This record gives sequence, C-alpha cells and structure tokens, in this order.
Amino acid sequence: MRRLSQPIWEQWGDSLMEKPLLEARDIHGGYSDVKVLNGVELVVHEGEIVAVIGPNGSGKSTLMKTIFGLLKPNSGRILFRGEEITGLEPFQIIRRGLCYVPQESNVFPSLTVEENLEMGAYILEDPEEIAERKEQVYQLFPYLQERSGLGVRKLSGGARQMVAFARGLMLQPSLLLFDEPSAGLAPQLVGDVLDKLREINEYGTSLLIVEQHVQKALELCHRGYVLDMGRTLTEDTGRELLNNNRIREVYMGEG
Repeated sequence: MRRLSQPIWEQWGDSLMEKPLLEARDIHGGYSDVKVLNGVELVVHEGEIVAVIGPNGSGKSTLMKTIFGLLKPNSGRILFRGEEITGLEPFQIIRRGLCYVPQESNVFPSLTVEENLEMGAYILEDPEEIAERKEQVYQLFPYLQERSGLGVRKLSGGARQMVAFARGLMLQPSLLLFDEPSAGLAPQLVGDVLDKLREINEYGTSLLIVEQHVQKALELCHRGYVLDMGRTLTEDTGRELLNNNRIREVYMGEG
C-alpha cells in the first residue's frame, strides 16, 4: 500500500513515519458462513483521523467489529502498537488502549450521565482515578457535566451520542473506533457531532471512523479508505478523495 503524499506528513511531523498504531493485514471474515471481508488492508498512525467509506454491504461495520474482537477473522492479522491482537476478546483489547463506540446500543438509557461514564471506566479500581477521569472528560463535554445526574433516556439523540463519546474516553484510549457516529441524528446536528470528533482528536486520541456522510467524513479525516465488496479499493488523503471525480460520482451521488 502506498505512502501518503508529502504535504500530509509535514502536517503531522515525523511521528507518522514510525510504526503504525493499528494495522489490519489481509483481513477475511464475516458472520458464520457469510463472508463479508475479502482481504481488507488498513493502517492508522498515531494522531490520525482515518475514515472508512463505501456502499452499504461493503464491510465497513464488519471490519470495525473484527478489529475490536466482536467478530473473529477467518484469516489475516490485526496488530495494535506492533502487538498481535487478532482473535483477542474485547476486554483484552480495551486493556491495550483501543475502545469502540458502536452505532447502536451505545449508552445505558436507564442510568444517569455520570453512571454511564463510570461504566466506561469499569476496569479501573481506584475511585480517585475514576473521579479524575470524569473531570477530564467533563472538561471536553461541559454540557454533560451540567446534566451529570440526569437520566440518559431524557437526553436528545445528539446528547446521547456525546455520552457515548465521553464514556469511550474514560479509559483514555490511544485509538477510538466510531461506527456511524452521526447515524439517526437530525441534519443540523451532524456537523456538531463531527466537530466533536475533531476536538477529541486534538486532545490526542487517534480515530478510526465509519461514517455515512461521506463528504463530511472526508473533510474531517487525514486519510480515507474506500471499501467495496469487502476489499480495500483505494486509499488517499481526505482531500484527494474529495477531489476524485469517480469517488464523488459513486459515493456522493454527484456527476
């Protein structure tokens, strides 16, 4: 797989030239007898936002679940910080610094905002450390701090999504996987949600996102991968993919 062009490397310095944070190598897999992934290749470097786009059924969500250990690949390798994590259980992967925010069922509606955050820190045992993590997360999400004692079921869809984001940050992961973070939200909220992802990245967390709003995802990301029929069709900077007439025609409905 080719390297990126020089300008994007210059933006992020020498750190991106080091060993990748995440590598998915020739991943094949799916659900029982239904094969969905047919040789996916993907890399995320420290400090990056990487988007995965493609038509429905191309394997985007399946890839995320496979990376996080919810599905086991038939073949291929997944490495995180150079360590093999292929086939590990999610609780083992979380402890290595990789967390996942799914598209659905990503909050506990019957619990308060604060209780949801505490659930995100379930592997921590020190109450002081948990309190410190909550304070740090609230600095990023002051809206949630003001509603910390409120039941999540009383929040709007956008606010619930922020709870999911905040809970995913409680363990201070090096890499967060987001599956369709703007799904089901009113159009006027989509930009706010993606802006928050940019802010999370600026705080030092690398992001791998699957997003249905292709243009907004490519505007947000440093690099993007296009999946089709379970394969990595192409990879480039977000800007170059946005400027690719074929990508715009097929995946954004233009032309």
